[in-house]
Amino acid sequence: MDFVAHDHDYCVSPTTGADESLKENEALRKRLEMLRSQVEGLQLQTRCYLELFAGSDDKICYYTRFASYHHFLKFWKLVESAVMTKMIQVTNTKASTAGSHRSHTFPKLPPFDELLLFLMYLSLGQPLRDLAERFGIHQTTVSRIITTWANFLYQLLGGKRLWLPREKVQARLPAEFASYPDTQVVLDCTEIYYQTPSDLLSQSEVFSTYKSHSTLKAMIGMAPHGAVTFVSALFAGSMSDRDIFKQSGIIKVLQPDMAIMVDKSFHVDNLAPCKVYQTQSTARLRIHVEHCIRRLKGNRLFDRVLPVSACGIIDKLFSVACYLVNYQNGPLMKS
Repeated sequence: MDFVAHDHDYCVSPTTGADESLKENEALRKRLEMLRSQVEGLQLQTRCYLELFAGSDDKICYYTRFASYHHFLKFWKLVESAVMTKMIQVTNTKASTAGSHRSHTFPKLPPFDELLLFLMYLSLGQPLRDLAERFGIHQTTVSRIITTWANFLYQLLGGKRLWLPREKVQARLPAEFASYPDTQVVLDCTEIYYQTPSDLLSQSEVFSTYKSHSTLKAMIGMAPHGAVTFVSALFAGSMSDRDIFKQSGIIKVLQPDMAIMVDKSFHVDNLAPCKVYQTQSTARLRIHVEHCIRRLKGNRLFDRVLPVSACGIIDKLFSVACYLVNYQNGPLMKS
């Protein structure tokens, strides 16, 4: 039998399968590189925020208003257990208790990062969109986190936990107040700019002649040793200090054996159920409450004109910023 040699069929060359395999491997390699790049980007973002806290007290102060990483960590330890058990989270349709529901509400951020986001909002007054991009979450989620933490810290840090009993104030009385030993609280008012409402009646109510702008106004009380012990609600900027004193609720907690220290513009002698120090000689002592307010105003959120749309939460944001002064800084004066 003769052997017939066939022509070589290049269409079925073994290199065809190899080429296809190489193409698949190259596609997989590129896909792997893209995924690795995405993972590294997420890891870098996480590392940056961790390093922000651990690496520089100056950065801690800039982003959170806490004086140091140590101050911030101690505050987190104080609130951590309550975050896990008592926080009521704001959602689109309802509020749900933390714990078993947490994973369904804010799945992208752990509670520690939520607190960071909230503090950055207060400290820097950053737009929600900017915070959303920084933390890699939706802008509506940023809004919910801010509202949730404002409600939570307002309840946790405020109320009866804020006002100090007379004996505790007396035990911490600085030497500077030796001539005024019964001073319970030093009071002053402060204003924040507010967007001018559209209707004329509201415009007249919030317009401040002192600031020549629409404002909201609150009264802040500081114990002689520097702790914030009273924060009123926000009132219309047109209200006088006397009217705010009357409506703030502080009269209910003052006792006859106490004394308050106020500016000469506070004409409250016939309203206060206790002694009122209001002389020029107390100016050097009252300046400490001005320093306290300056710390509060270090939060850039209150540097700008707040929109009318923020009226539903601004009261709590302002109060929480006041409460946080007690945790973020060292004492205003030496013991």
